[in-house]
Amino acid sequence: MITLGIEGTAHTLGVGVTDSDGSVLSNVIDMFRPVSGGLHPREAANHHADVAAGVILKSIEEAGLSLHDVDLVSFSMGPGLGPCLRVAATAARSLAVGLGVPIVGVNHCIAHIEIGNATTGCADPVLLYASGGNTQVVAYSDGRYRIFGETQDIGVGNMLDKIGRELGLGFYAGPEIERLALEGDELLDLPYSVKGMDVAFSGIMTAALTLRKKGRRLEDIAFSVQETVFAMLTEVTERAMAHIGKDEVLLGGGVAQNARLRDMVGRMAKDRGAEMFVPDRRLCMDNGAMIAWLGSLMHGSGVRMELGDTKVRQRFRTDEVQVTWR
Repeated sequence: MITLGIEGTAHTLGVGVTDSDGSVLSNVIDMFRPVSGGLHPREAANHHADVAAGVILKSIEEAGLSLHDVDLVSFSMGPGLGPCLRVAATAARSLAVGLGVPIVGVNHCIAHIEIGNATTGCADPVLLYASGGNTQVVAYSDGRYRIFGETQDIGVGNMLDKIGRELGLGFYAGPEIERLALEGDELLDLPYSVKGMDVAFSGIMTAALTLRKKGRRLEDIAFSVQETVFAMLTEVTERAMAHIGKDEVLLGGGVAQNARLRDMVGRMAKDRGAEMFVPDRRLCMDNGAMIAWLGSLMHGSGVRMELGDTKVRQRFRTDEVQVTWR
């Protein structure tokens, strides 16, 4: 089965194509980059509407197929920004109706898990999902992907971007903060906000900006933010692994590209006698291939949707989905 997936939860309009074996045949990404300020949902949605047709055709071309080879269309139903989700859903509905093929709406967070399972060889991991819009520790148990810990305020990527914007580092500041952190050599005092299995980031953001106003070096602030935040994420991930007896950890989401986060989680896993798995960089960020693969799994397990079932869900919880394909 050839499945085309359309991702549009936030800043990225992505289209990917997968086959029945989970092979990624194409994965084309077009990211909205605001001229100034942060991410405005309507502006991002307008970008997605402008590029959707071209990205779909490019993805089909890179896969070496034609649109008539597509057997199934899937799309990111949520969670995400409403205007962006609606563009992806509309494109998917139009394509499915035009081609006369089935359509499946999928949960964006679970898509990160399943593309990781398919491409890294892990079987039953704890997922540390670290992205702009969300941060969760997730694992499969009793027919669903259960959330064992999550952010109580904003996603870790959102926090990094907001710090970067306020410090003049530009938007999508994660890579610049990572670069600056390599030159930092002093660990500054920041709130360590772990509350049971959950984490909180807004206090760290406020404290980091206060340190800058006091004249502390950008490099030391970046270093301290990374060390503090990633230690928090590693702690709750390890606690989840111990609680449910898992010996695999999978990283997913855009922040999973950060080398320091990988180092800390990888060291924790090694100390536990466990193994860490990380997908290819372009499969960590928001992408259409993961949407296509989850759609294929769901359809293969008997999930069917009519057009009336494809309404987007901005607050689509990971643990709401009945996992029928495992």
